[in-house]
Amino acid sequence: MSRPLVVVGDALLDVDLVGSASRLTPDAPVPVVEDVERRERPGGAALAAVIAAAATSREVVLVAPLSDDEGADRLRALLAGRVRLVGIPAGGGTAVKQRIRVGDHSVARLDSGAPVATLGALPAEAAEAIRDAAAVLVADYGRGTTAAADVRAALARARGPVVWDPHPRGADPVRGIRLVTPNSAEAARVVPDVPGEGLAAVGARAEALIERWGVGAVAVTMGARGALLSYGPGAPMVVPAVPVTGGDPCGAGDSFAAAAALALADGAVTGEAVAAAVAFASAFVGRGGATAWDRETPEVVDGSGAEGVIARVRAAGGTVVATGGCFDLLHPGHVATLRAARGLGDCLVVCINSDDSVRRLKGPSRPLTSAPDRARVLEALEFVDAVVVFDEDTPSAVLERLRPDVWAKGGDYAGADLPEAAVLRTWGGQAVVLPYLDGHSTTALVERSRV
Repeated sequence: MSRPLVVVGDALLDVDLVGSASRLTPDAPVPVVEDVERRERPGGAALAAVIAAAATSREVVLVAPLSDDEGADRLRALLAGRVRLVGIPAGGGTAVKQRIRVGDHSVARLDSGAPVATLGALPAEAAEAIRDAAAVLVADYGRGTTAAADVRAALARARGPVVWDPHPRGADPVRGIRLVTPNSAEAARVVPDVPGEGLAAVGARAEALIERWGVGAVAVTMGARGALLSYGPGAPMVVPAVPVTGGDPCGAGDSFAAAAALALADGAVTGEAVAAAVAFASAFVGRGGATAWDRETPEVVDGSGAEGVIARVRAAGGTVVATGGCFDLLHPGHVATLRAARGLGDCLVVCINSDDSVRRLKGPSRPLTSAPDRARVLEALEFVDAVVVFDEDTPSAVLERLRPDVWAKGGDYAGADLPEAAVLRTWGGQAVVLPYLDGHSTTALVERSRV
């Protein structure tokens, strides 16, 4: 039986009061929210735990303080059947965050509940769960849990990697842990003497945080820009995010940290875990964020290769575009077509003929450039997201495997039925023709070079 993922931190009850607004109050310029629907969900460490549980077959254990009040009872009911709860004796009431929302927009937030602090020694069940976990995620929400000496001692003894998602009002991470995941604003508050918002500034803050906290690595999440991973002095790794239209960013940090912890629990190295976390968080936001916490959650996906690109885009509700050809000598006509194809969706996968396939189509003197080299050149283009090599004479088989939403071809095909169109129609895809930059072809380039 696989060891569990253990989430340690402050459990909150989140409440959305969602209604409609069509007028302002007569006594103040504020909206009148009507037809209000109450929606409850786990918050804080509890949200991170249910996100992780929905994305893995591994058991997820939540170690958190819970009071004996109505809010705690509601939390227990929401967590039942999703995660195993190991409670810590607590003082103070359950923290409740209420967002007043009109449609997809928040207009106010009401917070209640005293800060939660652990009392006495950490229960043996909680200490053992932390010690023996495949990985531990610390979801700090500044309510006192991570500052308790017995909790910190248990985290220092953890046998698996520890991911720490910090909070401005929380404690510093335990020294020696694997990964800390502040967002840009949190990193800037802790390291205020580094100005700017560019990558250089973010990287400098990450290095400063590693030295200050004594941790293995820091991944600063940057919203739509992805995440920057630093191990200390030297060039950091930057993982771009998949563009997301709309969505609710609430819970994005929890989803990022949960995905990173799950990947580490499964044996990934830190860089792989951060790449998987960026993809997972993008998909989470695209699906509605925290408001969609109880919907089916996509698994943590491998971000490499065409399949990884397609999985991330599909999980975020995007459009997958593919195109194909030999691309033997890349010329302006190719570039124009590829750029136009990328504009039709959220990613572009280029399917290229193998060397044997090109010989059958073009003759024994072709290709001039090998398939691996052609793929490297195409992958270097900013508007190409992945390249796939196929050995058949037509891309039908690879299209069946990838199932893009759009298949785009450049050239004088307008009005004609593309050979691939019938394949696309079997899953509801669409084949389209793009304008071709006249006067450019690989064959013409080859002929001119022989003169």
